[in-house]
Amino acid sequence: MCDKCSENPHQSLAPSRRSMMLLAASALGAAAFGGAASAKEAKAPPKPQNVLSPDAALKRLMEGNSRYVSGVSRRHDFTHEREALVGGQNPYAAVLSCADSRIAPEYAFDSGRGDLFVCRVAGNFAGDETVASMEYTVAVLGTPLILVLGHDNCGAVDATIKSLKDDKPLPGHIPSLVSAIAPAVKTAAGQGGNALDNAIRQNVIDNVAKLKSAAPILNAAVEQGKLKVVGGIYRLSTGTVELLAQG
Repeated sequence: MCDKCSENPHQSLAPSRRSMMLLAASALGAAAFGGAASAKEAKAPPKPQNVLSPDAALKRLMEGNSRYVSGVSRRHDFTHEREALVGGQNPYAAVLSCADSRIAPEYAFDSGRGDLFVCRVAGNFAGDETVASMEYTVAVLGTPLILVLGHDNCGAVDATIKSLKDDKPLPGHIPSLVSAIAPAVKTAAGQGGNALDNAIRQNVIDNVAKLKSAAPILNAAVEQGKLKVVGGIYRLSTGTVELLAQG
């Protein structure tokens, strides 16, 4: 407090209140943002090696699959990874996979904790909740790659083909899966070759297109070159992931 203010106690009241308000605001700011030092620390990704371009992320993903197929998966220090990821995550790739128990993306791409952001649903289709989840990982976590991963002999796609062919609704909530997969099955019906294989492939292609065009977040990230969305088929017999040609 200055000398003039101390001479007049009535004049000191207002500045004191302003000072208290400023101190309170500073305290709230520090609590909310953790102070300047903590804010800088929060910006540092827990796994710096996961900060990749879309192309580099795809390359790393497929290298992991090659190791898995060859049976030379790396030893992962899960204890250290758990500790590093307590305060956040920055996965380098997101995977939309079928819920089939035989497909485990974390194994198939020889990945550690915090490397993959995985959404799984029977038939690997992008419903509203999945699109929202992918928006989160791209916009908030900075994930540069999304892979839609189908697999051969997919039971959800096969059930959809049979349900449509027999015009017989399935029990429980399963018709919701049929409705989501049906457009791909109908498109593939006009293609030559194996009907199930064609529908599985078409379902991946359709959901890649859906995620690429999902406005306003994912399509903007794709247009800006910050995100790549690709499709692949997992082969049950070998564990190999075959990427589909990108359109």
